[in-house]
Amino acid sequence: MGKSSRYTAHTADVAGLIHYSDTEHHTWQYLIHRQAPCIQGKACKEYLHGLATLSLPTDRIPQLPEINVVLQDTTGWRVTPVPALISFDHFFQLLANREFPVATFIRTPEDMDYLQEPDIFHEVFGHCPLLTNKDFAAFTHTYGRLGYHATKEERVYLARLYWFTIEFGLLNWQPTSATDRAYRVYGGGILSSIGETEYAWSSRPSIVPFDLLTVLRTPYRIDIMQPRYFLLDSFETLLELSQLDLLHWVRQAQQLGLLPALFETPVSA
Repeated sequence: MGKSSRYTAHTADVAGLIHYSDTEHHTWQYLIHRQAPCIQGKACKEYLHGLATLSLPTDRIPQLPEINVVLQDTTGWRVTPVPALISFDHFFQLLANREFPVATFIRTPEDMDYLQEPDIFHEVFGHCPLLTNKDFAAFTHTYGRLGYHATKEERVYLARLYWFTIEFGLLNWQPTSATDRAYRVYGGGILSSIGETEYAWSSRPSIVPFDLLTVLRTPYRIDIMQPRYFLLDSFETLLELSQLDLLHWVRQAQQLGLLPALFETPVSA
């Protein structure tokens, strides 16, 4: 959002279908066959249930209308094709209308392991499964409505809430063995990335209980593995968050200011 992209999204035909190249379909096939086994035992049950409900194709890039059939039936959401990058106004407006933006391009083979821009694999495989969950969908809808009416300064703080929940959130979990982790992943930024999935399962990141005020004050960078993840008790907590006066908490965070960053700030050229 706000920057130019070297990727160009595809335009759908009159039937709402997009004609991808064989190379693009092969990229999807490679990504989904690599990531699906990686998230087993790591993704939360709600995500895995949503993934099974969507029944995404593994041999081709899915068409958005077929995803919409499932989302509309489960939570009343839909996905909407967008260019590679969109404005914050457009982003929040879509969420407020229960429309999840999906950039209709897929990464090139050269960017297979890391991509700063959200492509269709990230959006569909990473995020769409949980849009079948009513609590997650309600939180995302409320977030969009709040963000659409927030000021530019308030949106900066709200972006951290999105980042540490929808993109990089962890969910509390009762371990079943001595080697099992006490959490599962629900953030799409982790679940769509093999590197971030393995990293989140290592001992390197700091994992702390979710605290709304702390989340709103925690700096982040988009181009590194996250040094800290926040652990949510349950999806019911997301529903409870959606019922709070979140902008009241944002204003408290603004008054207190940011917490010290857990990473080095890149030097501008």
